Amino acid sequence: MKSSHINAQIALLPAILIALVVYCGTTGWTIWISFTNSRMLPSSVMVGWRNYLSLIGNERWVVSVTNLFVFGALFISAALVLGFLLAAMIDRHVRAESLFRSVFLYPFSMSFIVTGLAWRWLLDPTLGIEKLAHAIGFSWFHFDWLVRPDRVIYTLVLAAVWHAAGLVMAILLAGLRGIDGEIWKAARVDGLPVWRTYISVILPMLTGSFATATLLLATSVVRLYDLSVAMTNGGPGVASEVPAKFVMDHLFERANVGLATAAASTMLVTIVAVAAPWLYYQQRGRRT
Repeated sequence: MKSSHINAQIALLPAILIALVVYCGTTGWTIWISFTNSRMLPSSVMVGWRNYLSLIGNERWVVSVTNLFVFGALFISAALVLGFLLAAMIDRHVRAESLFRSVFLYPFSMSFIVTGLAWRWLLDPTLGIEKLAHAIGFSWFHFDWLVRPDRVIYTLVLAAVWHAAGLVMAILLAGLRGIDGEIWKAARVDGLPVWRTYISVILPMLTGSFATATLLLATSVVRLYDLSVAMTNGGPGVASEVPAKFVMDHLFERANVGLATAAASTMLVTIVAVAAPWLYYQQRGRRT
C-alpha cells in the first residue's frame, strides 16, 4: 500500500472514531435504554418490551404517527408537483428568470421556526387572511383551519410546501437544463404537444433528480418538529402532534426516558426498513 494511502487513512481515523462513538454508540445506547425502566434519569433495570407495548396503547403516539404519514404523503407529493411546475415554467426562458428563481428559492433560506411563526400569524383567524377578508367586506369568508383539529395538519402541509418547493424547483431545473435541446427539436418534428413531451420524454429523464428531491423531502418529514412547535405546539390538543415532538416532550417534560427512547427507536427501525430496500435497489442498479 502506498504511503499516501496510509497517510490518508490516518488522517481520516479521528473522523471515523467520532462517527463510531457519536453516531453508532449513541444509537446503540438509545436502543438499550428503551428496554429499561428509565424515568427522569437512565436506569439499568431491564423491562423488556414494556415501553414498546405502551406505545401501541398510547393514543398520543398513534395520533402523532398518523399525522406524520398524512403530512409526509401530502407534503412530498405537493412539493414535487409544485416544484416541477415552477422549474418547467422557468425553463421556458421567461423574462426576469433570475428574479423568479430568487423569489421561489427564498423561503428555503428561512428556518422552519421562522416559517412556522409567519404562517401561524397568516392563518390566525384574528390576525391573518380571515381578518383581512372580513375587513374588505367578505364577511362570509372563513379560514380557521389552524384551530380545527380535523384540519390543522393541513396547515403544516401548506407551510412546509411553501418552504420546500423552491428547493425542488432548483433541483429539477438543474435536471431540465441538462437535457439536450435536440430532444425538444425531435419532439416538435414528431408533432408532440409540449405537455405530452414532458410526460412521455422529459419526466422519465428526470428520475435521478426526482429521487434526490424525494430523499431530501423525506428527511424533512422524519425530523419534523420545529414547524409543528412554532405553528401549533401540537394543538389544538394533540391534533397536530408528530413523533419528534412526542419524543422531546417525554424526554424533557414528562421525565419518561424509557418511553421516549422507545419511540425514537421505533422511528429509526421504520426509517431503516423503508430506506434499506431503496438503497439496495440503487446499489444493484449501479452494478448492472
